Amino acid sequence: MRAADALRFAGAALAAQRLRSFLTALGIAVGIAAVVLLTAIGEGLHRFVIAEFTQFGTNLISVAPGRVRTHGAALGAVNTVRPLTIEDALALARAPYVLAADPMVQGNGEIEHGGRSRRVTIYGVGHDFARALNMRVAAGEFLPADDPRAARALAVLGARAARELFGEGNPLGQRIRVGGERYRVVGVMESKGQVLGFDLDDTVFVPVARALEMFNRESLMEIHVAYDPRAPVAAVEAGVRRILVARHGAEDFTITPQQKMLEVFGTVLDAITFAVAAIGAVSLVVGGVGILTILTIGVAERTAEIGLLRALGAARRTVLALFLVEGAALAAVGGLAGLALGWGIVGAAAFALPALPAEFSWGWTIAAEATAVAIGLAAAVAPARRAARADPLEALRGE
Repeated sequence: MRAADALRFAGAALAAQRLRSFLTALGIAVGIAAVVLLTAIGEGLHRFVIAEFTQFGTNLISVAPGRVRTHGAALGAVNTVRPLTIEDALALARAPYVLAADPMVQGNGEIEHGGRSRRVTIYGVGHDFARALNMRVAAGEFLPADDPRAARALAVLGARAARELFGEGNPLGQRIRVGGERYRVVGVMESKGQVLGFDLDDTVFVPVARALEMFNRESLMEIHVAYDPRAPVAAVEAGVRRILVARHGAEDFTITPQQKMLEVFGTVLDAITFAVAAIGAVSLVVGGVGILTILTIGVAERTAEIGLLRALGAARRTVLALFLVEGAALAAVGGLAGLALGWGIVGAAAFALPALPAEFSWGWTIAAEATAVAIGLAAAVAPARRAARADPLEALRGE
């Protein structure tokens, strides 16, 4: 029997029981739509998080004080950890492949000018902070290349902080108070927006040594190390570790390459996407049960038809193929309807909620449709084998 004839036979059989076929296909469609919707959100979340981190560059290593590990050391050992200092950052700037090593400390405080005040995030950084983290200055310049241990009282405002304090006026050269001390504004940053909930525009950047005094801290919170993108990460990490161990006498710090962090995030988000796809796929199993039911009933109702096919010389494998095609066709039609439904829901959600991260994934879409067809074939096996094994005389006599 030709493929076209098999499809025509399956279509006629499904059309004969329109309501039953529709409800069964609907079960498959709901499952496919759920998979498309959930995986679109999962894929969108994946791309959103990766984009949020990669906007600062991928050739970045973060060094934080304290060693993150599990061990059985005494609790008093935590007091022996040396703080990260500005001198550590200066030493790391001379490490192999390193382009910039910028010290950073962070806190909150008031900024004031002309009777206006605003509480913002204060970053104590060095001259290379903007270059290390791919941030740009919109007006003026970033902090000059002073000695970071004795820098002048200069400040760079984030886009929103400048707008709130000065409105449409020019803040360059103006005096502001940061944490109660006077600073001169030398630059305004380009708008960066929010990154994982942190507003990088509602900020002010001051020299790191002054921020340490302002927050009464001895240790840096972090050192950002930007390295040559062509350099092997392992070699850069080894160089950073060697210098700090030589200075501290022990590995009492944590090195986190951006690339490794992105790999971990990618693995976790892929697992989440797979999990939500599996939840949506439960509906496909329910749809498969519906196909099994409708074909089982169909075999019982079409005994004479099966007997006639066998009496006219149709081989058992032909009858088997006809019912398998019927199950696969029912699942495929339901799957296509589910894809259309899922795309429509995702499109409507993206229109109504622009902030919702949702991205179509053709890989998951094709996998969902293929899974639906596979479930349809699997559900049709038992009824198809029963039909193929029917004795033609018994089938005609029973009818």
